[in-house]
Amino acid sequence: MEDTCQSIQLIHGEYWWGGVINDGALMPFGNADYSRNLRTIDDNQASPLLLSNKGRYVWSDQPFAFSFHEDELTIHHANSPVIIGQNDHNLAAAFTHVSRTYFPSSGKFPDPLVFLSPQYNTWVEMFYEPTQDKTIQYAKSILNHGFPPGILIIDDNWMMDYGNWKFNKERFPDPKEMVRELHQLGFKVMLWVCPYVSPDSAVFRMLQNKGYLLKSKDHTPALRQWWNGYSAMIDYSMKEAVAWFHEQLDDLVTSYGIDGFKFDAGEPIIPDADDFSNSVIWANTLPLNDDCHAFAKIGTKYPLSEYRMSWKNGGQSLIQRQRDKAHKWGRGGLADLIPNGIVQGLMGYSYNCPDMIGGGLDGDFNSSDFTFDSELFVRYAQCSALFPIMQFSLAPWRVLHGDHLNYCSDIVKLREQLGPEILELAQQSAATGAPIMRHLDYVFPNEGYALINDQFMLGDQILVAPVLIKGQTSRKIQFPAGTWIGDDASIVQGPAVEGVQAPLSRLPWYRKK
Repeated sequence: MEDTCQSIQLIHGEYWWGGVINDGALMPFGNADYSRNLRTIDDNQASPLLLSNKGRYVWSDQPFAFSFHEDELTIHHANSPVIIGQNDHNLAAAFTHVSRTYFPSSGKFPDPLVFLSPQYNTWVEMFYEPTQDKTIQYAKSILNHGFPPGILIIDDNWMMDYGNWKFNKERFPDPKEMVRELHQLGFKVMLWVCPYVSPDSAVFRMLQNKGYLLKSKDHTPALRQWWNGYSAMIDYSMKEAVAWFHEQLDDLVTSYGIDGFKFDAGEPIIPDADDFSNSVIWANTLPLNDDCHAFAKIGTKYPLSEYRMSWKNGGQSLIQRQRDKAHKWGRGGLADLIPNGIVQGLMGYSYNCPDMIGGGLDGDFNSSDFTFDSELFVRYAQCSALFPIMQFSLAPWRVLHGDHLNYCSDIVKLREQLGPEILELAQQSAATGAPIMRHLDYVFPNEGYALINDQFMLGDQILVAPVLIKGQTSRKIQFPAGTWIGDDASIVQGPAVEGVQAPLSRLPWYRKK
């Protein structure tokens, strides 16, 4: 590949967002050295897009590498023409132009229940041991402890095998009755699925014979190492392979009443991928990262589809969750939620979810030296509550007590209270493509807010400023111009920087009058 470079001189006060969502905490770019090659996006959602608060943008149909150094942005290793443009002189104008041009909204949004009530995932409660009885008990416990019904996600290992998407009858003896009971309790049900197929299985042999599997250089099925072993990969660039997978999922919908799917994994294969077994060499004709793009397109058929990996899938009616977070305060944990969530919106992934409250890494909870932090869990819940989508897994009533549990219950009530407004913003996003969760610089351009990444706007009227530091019971908040009415009935006249009290019982949020 020819290494052609294009350089952009940064304007005074210019900052940029884009590329890989999981690097959100390092954004905006422009005040420190940074480099990224979009040929390797094994972290989270990504897009071949960079946006500037001065209205400039960079777009390409295929991956490119980029770096920021001193006052220059350099684009290189581009696989297709790079478009560098400008629309007006602010972040919102640049986003509106590129979203309408390169990833226009489909006009659809996920099932309304996902905005009105929390998601509940079986993962941390059950890990790889979900059963019908435990799932029903989890749902009943949610209601018995005063939490509202919502979307219930049955995570990994409900099925016979990877690629064999039939219920394991030893774990789920009567899945139709289970789903009927969950629906009766007010829940909708999603199932975990992935793009992998266990080798040496009947499904593997059938898909191999049909030619539906990705191939290595010697034309045999490529095996990929992932967190659950080694598996073959379905070639979702083939319409016949997509039709086969849809048949499996559609059968779950029609036979059992399943409402949607959590599509996990899906990291793209790259030419120089070096899996543990051997080098997996791309021998198919898909452009780089387009296997990830094709996998995400599968979910657009269903009213509830959640993804951790996406490439160039902005504007679609897909729930986009952040990668699994650790049970900790800093980077990789609570501190990443807001900056990553803001970038999800700017890349066109409006229906974004901060993943599981309190963290979802099994290595954390199964570690011999793991210590649960109830303060952290409450702050996680508060930070997540006014995201477009919030998701529990670890049951609050099992790990919290007294006031801590009450604080968590209170924040869910706030979510229910503001749920109709969040749903309205989702409807607007489906029509216009605008993010639901917004950077302050998006709503109040060129007013000096570009570097703020610990507070956000919900739409144009609600400012949210969670506490993100252990032990902190107050914080400073940047208030843009206008009159702001607090959740505590306080009134702040902006622009101003105000210190506010934020005991563990409080999520500071303000509505613009």
